[in-house]
Amino acid sequence: MTLKMHHLRPAPGAKKAKTRKGRGEASKGKTAGRGTKGTKARYQVPARFEGGQMPLHMRLPKLRGFTNPFRVEYQVVNVETIALLFPAGGAVSVADLVSKGAVREGEKVKILGDGEIAVKVNVAAHKFSTSAAEKITAAGGTVTTL
Repeated sequence: MTLKMHHLRPAPGAKKAKTRKGRGEASKGKTAGRGTKGTKARYQVPARFEGGQMPLHMRLPKLRGFTNPFRVEYQVVNVETIALLFPAGGAVSVADLVSKGAVREGEKVKILGDGEIAVKVNVAAHKFSTSAAEKITAAGGTVTTL
């Protein structure tokens, strides 16, 4: 007979059978390791149950504050990114940023002042940080709020 993968078996005694609870009267039999009577012996006790102690979910503090339903979220683009995407300078609109893949279409854009810019760009966006506006104008460009 040839030796094949489907003929291989574990060595005798290498695999020990798992103890089946609640079978017979020996160890883990009869009461299945739950002791006798009481809440913990009957059906299931939830994992979160602490036995009369104040439960963890009630001891922890609640979330504070609220979410403002009128909050406006902006997609952010840094001055450094504009300098990389438009090395020749010129006019930069939200549509240009969308076409270059810097922002998603149909959402408001805010320009932030992280990084440096040396090219003259005329940027039109929904909002500008103070530092971004200063850096763009210092490089000879203009800032237009939509």
